[in-house]
Amino acid sequence: MSEEQIKSINVADEMSKSFLDYSMSVIISRALPDARDGLKPSQRRLLYAMHHDLSLTQGKPHLKCARIVGETMGKYHPHGDGAIYPTLVNMAQPWTLREPLVDGQGNFGSVEGDAPAAMRYTEARMTQMGSAMMTDIEKETVDLQVTYDENSVEPVVLPAAIPNLLVNGGTGIAVGMATNIPSHNLGEVIDGVCARIDDPQITIDGIREHIKGPDFATACEIRGFKGIDSYFRTGRGSVKMRGTMEVEENASGTSTITIRQVPHGVNRATLQIRIAELVREKVLTDISGMRDLSDEETRIEITLKRDARPQVVVNQLYKLTAMETSFGVNMLAIHERRPKQLSVLDALDAFIEHRRDVVIRRTRFLLKKAEDRAENLEAFLLALGHLDDFIKIIRESRNRDEARERLKAYDFPIATAERLGVLIRDQPSLVGDRYVFTDRQVNAILELRLYQLTAMEQDKIKGEYDSVIEEIKDLMDILAREARVLEIIKTELLEIKEKHATPRRCPILPDEGEIAIEDLIANEGMIVTLSHRGYVKRTPASEYRVQGRGGKGVRGMETRGADEDDKDFVEQLFSVQAHDYLMFFTNTGRVYVERVYEIPEGSRAAKGRSIKNVLNLQPEESIAAMLRLERTTDDDGNDVTFREDAGYVFFATRSGKVKKTPLNDFRNYRKDGIIAIKLEEGNELIGVRLTSGKDEVVLVTRQGMSLRFVEDQARPMGRATAGVTGIRPVENDYVVSLSLVTDDGTLLVASEKGIGKRTPFDEYRVQGRGGKGIITMKVGDKTGELVGAVAVTNEDQLMLMTSGGQSIRIRVSEVREAGRNTMGVKLLSLKGDEKLQDIARVIPDEDEDEEGESEESEQPEAPEAGSTEGDSADEA
Repeated sequence: MSEEQIKSINVADEMSKSFLDYSMSVIISRALPDARDGLKPSQRRLLYAMHHDLSLTQGKPHLKCARIVGETMGKYHPHGDGAIYPTLVNMAQPWTLREPLVDGQGNFGSVEGDAPAAMRYTEARMTQMGSAMMTDIEKETVDLQVTYDENSVEPVVLPAAIPNLLVNGGTGIAVGMATNIPSHNLGEVIDGVCARIDDPQITIDGIREHIKGPDFATACEIRGFKGIDSYFRTGRGSVKMRGTMEVEENASGTSTITIRQVPHGVNRATLQIRIAELVREKVLTDISGMRDLSDEETRIEITLKRDARPQVVVNQLYKLTAMETSFGVNMLAIHERRPKQLSVLDALDAFIEHRRDVVIRRTRFLLKKAEDRAENLEAFLLALGHLDDFIKIIRESRNRDEARERLKAYDFPIATAERLGVLIRDQPSLVGDRYVFTDRQVNAILELRLYQLTAMEQDKIKGEYDSVIEEIKDLMDILAREARVLEIIKTELLEIKEKHATPRRCPILPDEGEIAIEDLIANEGMIVTLSHRGYVKRTPASEYRVQGRGGKGVRGMETRGADEDDKDFVEQLFSVQAHDYLMFFTNTGRVYVERVYEIPEGSRAAKGRSIKNVLNLQPEESIAAMLRLERTTDDDGNDVTFREDAGYVFFATRSGKVKKTPLNDFRNYRKDGIIAIKLEEGNELIGVRLTSGKDEVVLVTRQGMSLRFVEDQARPMGRATAGVTGIRPVENDYVVSLSLVTDDGTLLVASEKGIGKRTPFDEYRVQGRGGKGIITMKVGDKTGELVGAVAVTNEDQLMLMTSGGQSIRIRVSEVREAGRNTMGVKLLSLKGDEKLQDIARVIPDEDEDEEGESEESEQPEAPEAGSTEGDSADEA
């Protein structure tokens, strides 16, 4: 070789290019299925060879698999029989494909993993599902490409009358990527396709009304919904599968566990080997024997020892063996000639678009054939209408060519053609206002047989022509209207469903970890408390009995510390229900969300658990306010607490600023918290309420001032904003409470020395936001400064907590109504330097003891948030 023919290359670049070419070849042409027909090239070529070359449809005799493999290998697939025959076997195994495409005869292996017989011993033909994959392929419905040796052509994709990608799924390992698509129920997938056609905007939740989830070829239980929902939405997820076991008690007193089903893809023989190993290693100590009685259906009997507990063994088998396993879904397929991760909606759309293309191309093919036939029939009608002239032309012609030329020169006015029953359309026969024969028409006339000149045959030709014209009109209507195309797709699918759909084999059941916790926890009334030192707990509300006004109360949370400075005390209190949400707002303006039942439970005197062990608080954070959200559901039982029309979260700060933010903005809460409000340095959050957007709010300050204004004076803002001025406190004063005005309620205010009163809301005139306010309580040395205010009704009860940890529950009706500029009455007796710390409203049960000594639980109403440092009250 001369030096001029030698070219230097970079080895690294050449290796990279060559490996990339190889990778794409494996991905596109070998390992991944096409999103349209759900087949890999090897599967597609086998079916095409069986249909096109060997005519192995249902009703035809089976043919040797060696012949099928040879035909495929010789004409279409550039690989050996070691790769082609296993592909053929796979498509014939009913425990592998949900709807087998090949009907095998002979030994095609077993579910235990036994190898099939050699291809010279087995025979095969296509199933009806396999034939459905080839429907109308001869009608130019798909593109053809040259084969690897350029001696023939093969389809790029099959017409696929069934959504095979989802029905049969598929697995494959390419270079750097893999696919693992579960099979689904044929009837459900067809319903899903039809639903997608009817409603192009249908959501995943809507599709799941039709396609419940995977339906594997071998029956087993599918546990849990999260994995299904995940791969429906993203194309990736993990589906838990479980076999089924039955426990029977024998006459001898021992028990037998019978394995009736194993998870899809689990080898029964391997499963038994694993169980035997666990028994031999003394991990499973309660099993005395095992025997396999399986035939086509699984039946493995496990005999237990006399003192064994069957349910314990069942749980061990699920935990330690493949009786419970997972199917890792990765819906990767070739879409538009490149690999793509598909959601279920993507897969449905790919199939619908493919079938739309197939129907349109088939319609065009049929329209062309119908036009060709109509063209010949028109020639017959015109020739028969001028039969004498045509016979004379033919008889006077010396040969066929002369006759052809003379006939071609014979033309008609369009009016004459219409009189003879010809429908004038846009066609090659029309030249100006004349109808001229085409070459095809002339040949048809010359080949006209004598018997066709009879009157009966002429009527038959006219009838056929009218029928063809109606067919042409219908085909043109299909091409002109998208709705007709989609309706044809639906009709053809529903016909397949009616003939071939089978019941679901794999029931979908809730997983133990996915059972709604609300179904296991009673929605009882609870009292949630948060102490000054950050200890939180929930206590059944029934532990707090009703007492008379002025009583000493019952012992509440146990306090800690040797002196006053070290003592802990209840800082915030809520009357809630177990299923509710609690929103914890921190001093840095972040919010955390927890369910009430997730709060640690403790007795009335228990300390509780540190809030930092319950929430993922940042080091510098402490709880500034809390808000209770009552859990709401729709008609289907779905949680819609954070729906768009759920209202607003209204904030009030120590400095008098207010802000409202839609509750829906907090729907994507996280364990690590999200921003709720922007706080200036030195400012604190003192109250949070859930509002409708049209409420009136009342701000109360430490020195007894109040301001009532309409909520809509504060426009809605995003989470990361600071708000606007609500009230302007005087020097050394600050806001301690935020309340909502109610039509039938009063505003109850309480001071730190246990003095309180109720004042009708009518006495608080509506003012503009941003003023200094008016007096709500006359404060002095006898009353002390205000600790909070709550909106109450006569039917309510009031929970009071002191700085010493005492608690008392009184009836609101026992608190006298008084004007704004008054002091009020004594609410409870305090010891020494003890002060009133916190108040909350409680609504009693209907069967509450009227004498005031009942300890039955109460039904709480929505509480509202308070502040830190004991400066405000909560409205529950």
